[in-house]
Amino acid sequence: MSQDYASVQGQASEPFLQSLHGQPPLESYGQTSWYVGNLEEANKTLLVAEAIVIAVSVKYGLFSERPKLACYEDSWVALKYVVSHVNGDGPEPWFNDYVDFDRVFIGGDSAKGNIAHNLAVRVGTDGLPEVKLVRVIMVHPFFGGTADDQMWLYMCPKNSGLNDPKMRPGKEYLARLGCERMLIFVAEKDHLFVLGKRYYEGLKKSGWGGNVEIVVNLGEVHCFHLLDLKYEKAMDLIKKYVSFLIKE
Repeated sequence: MSQDYASVQGQASEPFLQSLHGQPPLESYGQTSWYVGNLEEANKTLLVAEAIVIAVSVKYGLFSERPKLACYEDSWVALKYVVSHVNGDGPEPWFNDYVDFDRVFIGGDSAKGNIAHNLAVRVGTDGLPEVKLVRVIMVHPFFGGTADDQMWLYMCPKNSGLNDPKMRPGKEYLARLGCERMLIFVAEKDHLFVLGKRYYEGLKKSGWGGNVEIVVNLGEVHCFHLLDLKYEKAMDLIKKYVSFLIKE
């Protein structure tokens, strides 16, 4: 397990952001890890610097000896590991000294947006004592309703079919979200565009007590913001992401 943190000025506690990212198949790799170094991580590093948060990137396992549903469990275990520091007596001094557990955020792009949603549902169902999940951010999230469904069903053989709530959450699951606010980005030329908008509309009608906002990236493709961090619309997305994290 490797770790990297943004610098913290002074002794004030800062919000915590759990950011999600997949890991390519590695036969010899057997645990959740934290990573830094590729373009997606450069994007998150920029977010951390702008929002002044302590961020942990969870590189969940995709190796062949484990079921792909491990991505959900790995991300939950990672979140609980950080939360175990809430009383200031955990194994990692940075979390003990600097994390404000009343301001916890979860974010993810694409399939990781789906995992972010499922983590928020699990927080709402199982709870995280003494911790407040304030906001969730999903960028171009994957949900059921395209040809990708068959791939998900194949990779996650322990499923309940096309209406599996992890892939296609119904009203009762949306209402369980354990966060106060959610921001959803959808890209106009993304094949997941309609699904993201459907999720947004379903969430508004679910009875969930929080507030949800949607941003449409006009003329853009799936996860375009990771292709060029200096692209004007990518910078606009990051600015919106940051403003959502820091606003009261």
